[in-house]
Amino acid sequence: MGTKTVDETGVKTDEHKTDETADAAEATEAAESIDVTKAAEAPGAAGTDTSEDADAATDEDTDDDPDGTEVTEGAPTGVGQGAGAVVSAGLGIVSLTGSWVGTVASARESLMGQLQTSSSSDVGTLIEKGYGNAWQATAMWGGIFALVALIVGVVVLARPAFGAPGRPQAPWIKSVAWAGVALGVIGLLLAVLKYTDVLLGLPATG
Repeated sequence: MGTKTVDETGVKTDEHKTDETADAAEATEAAESIDVTKAAEAPGAAGTDTSEDADAATDEDTDDDPDGTEVTEGAPTGVGQGAGAVVSAGLGIVSLTGSWVGTVASARESLMGQLQTSSSSDVGTLIEKGYGNAWQATAMWGGIFALVALIVGVVVLARPAFGAPGRPQAPWIKSVAWAGVALGVIGLLLAVLKYTDVLLGLPATG
């Protein structure tokens, strides 16, 4: 005879109780797996936001220059300072080597000296009018170029103190500006010495 699963009074047997327990365990496992899936999706959403924030931070970092200084719109780029430094060095070189302005001024003074003297003038007067004034004119124009070079170089070096705070001056600008200042000082000193006849003065005539 086969075993009855339900008796005549409607009471469930042990076999039915075991099946119900297994079904309840499966339902519990399914609920837990759903909760784990939801929990796994939540960090993913948070991770997406984090990556977006990281991209935004990267975009903000790209607004900084290579030196790490934040670049703001309208901030000075240093082009004018670089040009001023080059001009200062160039004027310093001109003050030492001479310029066409100094050459023309020297020739003019020499011509005027010849017109103001005659063949009967003494040798001292001829030398002073024909050469001394011309050399002084050359020295004067060399001193003017040296002085301008010195002023421009000092202005370039002092410019960051009156500009945007926290923005350092490029090293090459400082180097060229200091070169212009040095050449200007040397040129100005030589011009003063020549103009006063301390350096390469007129030869003695007596």
